[in-house]
Amino acid sequence: FRSFPAGVAVLTVDVEGERLGLTLGSVVSLSLEPPLVGVSVSRQAAMHELLRQADGFALSLLAGDQERVAQHFARGVPPFAHWEGVGIREDEGAPLIEGALGWLRCRRVAEHGAGDHTFFIGEAVSVERGRGGPALVYVGQRYVSL
Repeated sequence: FRSFPAGVAVLTVDVEGERLGLTLGSVVSLSLEPPLVGVSVSRQAAMHELLRQADGFALSLLAGDQERVAQHFARGVPPFAHWEGVGIREDEGAPLIEGALGWLRCRRVAEHGAGDHTFFIGEAVSVERGRGGPALVYVGQRYVSL
């Protein structure tokens, strides 16, 4: 799968004021009616248990020039610096990353064990298009703009 490109997104949650973000290359569209998306999260990730507690989550689909944001949320930043230097939209619920190609707010509807990961399914309750341009993609163990 290293040679198979994957779109890059940042998954965010807000559980009683505890906010966390995680870079993903495992976002998948599952259904149009109802609008369902799936994300796979390692059981070892700090995000895992917080996502299990959350009623919902948000996805920011990253633009081709947002590699720095992807790297920031991929490397396990300490809680006190987690949002430092990252532009976010302060809407209700989980934070949205500024400058993304688009955003989805989802209600968590199911989870399924999948080896060392859990596959979370969310129903998109709001979808918003961001700016135009190329997407950030992960392929060959590096980020590229397509």
